[in-house]
Amino acid sequence: MTGTFYRLTAKDFAVLKAMLMRRRALADPIVPMLERKLAESRVIATGAVEPDLATLNSRVIFRASGGPSETRTLVQAEASAPVGSGLPVGTWRGLCLLGMRAGQSALAVWPDGRAEPILLEEVAYQPETARQAAQDRAAERRRRGLKLVYSAPADHWPLGGRGKIRQTEGDDPGPSAA
Repeated sequence: MTGTFYRLTAKDFAVLKAMLMRRRALADPIVPMLERKLAESRVIATGAVEPDLATLNSRVIFRASGGPSETRTLVQAEASAPVGSGLPVGTWRGLCLLGMRAGQSALAVWPDGRAEPILLEEVAYQPETARQAAQDRAAERRRRGLKLVYSAPADHWPLGGRGKIRQTEGDDPGPSAA
């Protein structure tokens, strides 16, 4: 993760910050990579998230070390995704991908000094963008108002029956009927 610029949502930044505090206490070897990720990142507003930005819960397609493409969902914890489909951000690859844009590559530097190149090929699903699109569609429906779907002619009665008027002139029973 060297020489790359990252964009994190406020939520993603807070998750990494909390992870850093916990992992420091345990002397976890991923701490230097977490520190670099936070130092090389810029926090952006949730409404400013581009559709090709990898955030938590994004479905990403990536290559590691020039190998075959893999599709995974970036998750906070292993248990929050079906087996084999999630990539926790507490792993080297997951942490490296978080905050990258499609087409961007970075080096994940392991504790033994080995550097693994990771290329983010595509963001197949971006939750913040999808949420914004759903809100825009709902606002459009509200703006348009109600839409008349069917209008029966005035002389048409269900099942062929004719409507009857309950009361006509002069047949008001008065207050005693109540």
